Amino acid sequence: MSLQTLLEQATNSPESGSAASSPFSTDSFDASVMSTYARFPLALERGAGCRVWDTQGREYLDFVAGIATCTLGHAHPAMVEAVNRQIQKLHHVSNLYYIPEQGELAQWIIEHSCADRVFFCNSGAEANEAAIKLARKYAHTVLEIDKPIILTAHASFHGRTLATITATGQAKYQKYFDPLVPGFHYVPYNDIGAIETAISELDEGDYRVAAILIEPLQGEGGVRPGDVEYFQKLRQICNETGILLIFDEVQVGMGRSGKLWGYEHLGVEPDIFTSAKGLGGGIPIGAMMSKKFCDVFQPGEHASTFGGNPFACGVALAVCQTLERENILQNVQDRGEQLRNGLSAIAAKYPHHFTEVRGWGLINGLELQADIQLTAADVVKAAINEGLLLVPAGPKVIRFVPPLIVTEAEVNTALQALEKALASLTV
Repeated sequence: MSLQTLLEQATNSPESGSAASSPFSTDSFDASVMSTYARFPLALERGAGCRVWDTQGREYLDFVAGIATCTLGHAHPAMVEAVNRQIQKLHHVSNLYYIPEQGELAQWIIEHSCADRVFFCNSGAEANEAAIKLARKYAHTVLEIDKPIILTAHASFHGRTLATITATGQAKYQKYFDPLVPGFHYVPYNDIGAIETAISELDEGDYRVAAILIEPLQGEGGVRPGDVEYFQKLRQICNETGILLIFDEVQVGMGRSGKLWGYEHLGVEPDIFTSAKGLGGGIPIGAMMSKKFCDVFQPGEHASTFGGNPFACGVALAVCQTLERENILQNVQDRGEQLRNGLSAIAAKYPHHFTEVRGWGLINGLELQADIQLTAADVVKAAINEGLLLVPAGPKVIRFVPPLIVTEAEVNTALQALEKALASLTV
């Protein structure tokens, strides 16, 4: 069944909002689920391609994609087939045994990246935790550092576990969760002088910088791409000092940037890098990849019960192969350019509201002026009313991260809906 057929069936489906369905209640939801999200008043129940439908049957164009996660959109035939095939075959076994699907996925990643080794887990935070642990062991056993320090950037985001919120250079994520994990130090993004100063000043006694953990493009920090010159200098510094260079590719990896990996935009290769989100196209999976020289883990030193199970790896492999087979990266490049051009035209129409459009491929941000009351959340709410789903990246940046299969017509529709939303706000 083609994606177009699925979309037509979903559009014409009578199921949504039917009498046979139990009515959805936000009150019962809020009474049962912890309030860890400030949710928009919207309950989604089905999707096809780049479109989703709520429990009332209303259609939306999805430019959130599970926050840069639904690589192939919703109900893509390749994923549907992979899910059905794998769940009927074998969905979970322990990593005490060899898992063929895990090996196949690892080999695909290695063949399509600079990695030599792969560790599988369930999420981006877990992948970054694995990278932090690997860097610390490498520091102790190879670099002979008693108290290793990992440098990370201000406005970064690396996850919600204790170690990864400590690595995250944003105080709002750390409030009330201290004592935080020691061994991290923050520097400004795209500032090579700050890196050099930190390495010099932190080299004292038993302390030394062992690794730099950084995003090729900051996602939650406002969709801020890395500077090529900065990252090439980072690579040079790490080569000269033995410091490990770790890239968090959880948001930009797996084709979202228009290249398979974000580091390809920067002309450098990391020693370690992480992936999740788009890797499984919405099925939970994470991965930490490394060069052979820094693969110092031994049996029993790190593990994951669900990581790399047959189900997650079988579906993720289907996503990877579909990206390659259908030349989706070219679509990401073309639609990304179209989207940025359209957003730039809108920003020019509202010069007192917007400052900049920036991004790579299909991860783009539209930044609001700092001195106006309008927030990214205000724009997102107005866009929902126009049938368009967007997501903030901080208080002043509207993020556009549609499925990588988005069409030219859908980008135009999204831009038209955004203009309507902005018109309703400015009036």
